Parts: sequence; C-alpha cells; structure tokens
Amino acid sequence: MKLTVVGCSGSFPSADSPCSSYLVEADGYRLVLDLGNGALGALQKYADIYQVDAVLLSHLHADHCVDLCAYWVARNYRAEGCPDPMPVYGPAGTAERLARAYDMPENPGMKEVFDFRTLTPGSFDLGPFRIGVAQVNHPVDAFAFRIEHAGRSLVYSGDTGESAELVELARDTDLFLCEAAYIDGRDTYRAVHLNGREAGEHATAAGARRLVLTHIPPWTDAERNRRDAEAAYAGPVDVARAGAVYRI
Repeated sequence: MKLTVVGCSGSFPSADSPCSSYLVEADGYRLVLDLGNGALGALQKYADIYQVDAVLLSHLHADHCVDLCAYWVARNYRAEGCPDPMPVYGPAGTAERLARAYDMPENPGMKEVFDFRTLTPGSFDLGPFRIGVAQVNHPVDAFAFRIEHAGRSLVYSGDTGESAELVELARDTDLFLCEAAYIDGRDTYRAVHLNGREAGEHATAAGARRLVLTHIPPWTDAERNRRDAEAAYAGPVDVARAGAVYRI
C-alpha cells in the first residue's frame, strides 16, 4: 500500500497544509480518507480526481468532510460529463449534511453524483482492501478505519479522545496514523481529542509498529507532541506533513 498525506492540519488549514485527507493506493485502486478544508486542491497533486474510486469520511465536522462540496462541483459540472456515482462512506446523515452545507435541497442533493453508504462498526471489502471500522470517542458519530491489503495494515484514528475501541482496531498494525490535536497539560477537555502522550500510549497498547501523529492544529506545538509520544512509545514516531509518502 502507498499512503500519501494530502492534508494533516487539525481544525483549520495551516499555512503549509490543508485539513485532514489521506490517499491510499494499491493495485491501481485509489481510496481517499476524509476530505477537509482545502484538500481537494492538494489532492490534484497526487491523483486524477476523476480516477478516485471511493471516499471514506470519519465524521461530519467540516475539517474532515467539507471539500466534498467542491468535489461535487468538479464532478457534476465536468466538461466531459459527470462520471458514474462514486461511493462515499460516512456516518448516518452524510448526504443530508453535505446538501445543507451547499445550501441545496436534500433531495436529490448530491445523490446523483455520490453513492452515499452508511458506516457501521464492522468490516467490509472495498476494491483490493479489507476495511475495518470502529466507532471512537468524539462529540459526534465518528469512526476510525483499518485498511488491510496483502498482509499489511494501516489504521487511521479520525478524531477521538481516549478509546479502547481504537486500541483494538490498531492491534499490531504496521502504521498507526493517529490524531494528536491537544497538548498534554494544556488541553483538558475529555472525549474530544488525544494529546501526544495519549497517542503514544494508544500505540503502545496496540503494539503498533510505527506511529505517525496527525491532525495537529496550527496552535499546537507538533514537536512537543512528538517528544511526548516518544516518551510513551518505543517505536518510530513521525509528525505527518503534507506530501509525505509512506509505503506499507
């Protein structure tokens, strides 16, 4: 598998990165995880946007889904004609949420361009991938994903606070792409986000082989969070950056 970080800024775009979006490729199949603010523009550096095969949305906060509105425009008004509907997997109400975001009637909304499918915990096959889905700890319905292919795996946390379900989903994964939006000791809200130390603790508990910290907002010190993660996790720790590529 090839993982490209399209965008990794938490909450709002930074000067260097769009919000959350990750391109996963294997056997010619292109899967996008989340499409937050600014991500559609950056995605065009790494893939033909009319050759993306499916999108998985972890949850419906704007920094993870709002560029589906721009994607609808790009597909619906394409000069050569609208491509066949593309599968978009998201929480219940995804189609209605995006229609409201674009200020259009909910029916048909974007349903003629996207084939909306509702996520539930469990697993399913998508192209060459086996997708595992777990509900995680966030103020809205939110999901983490495990992507498996040819005996390898990566896990993407989405947005979450402390989560036993996330630990189980990430068990023995080759790459754990885990959010670390908070700073330990500064941010005390529970059941919203992880800090660097907690991301490291989750990686240790899961036995993950590599940890990549992501969803770090511009007001959070990424290097502080990396050091905190390294203190709690003995494996390699990276901070995600836009354009970074990982081969798994």
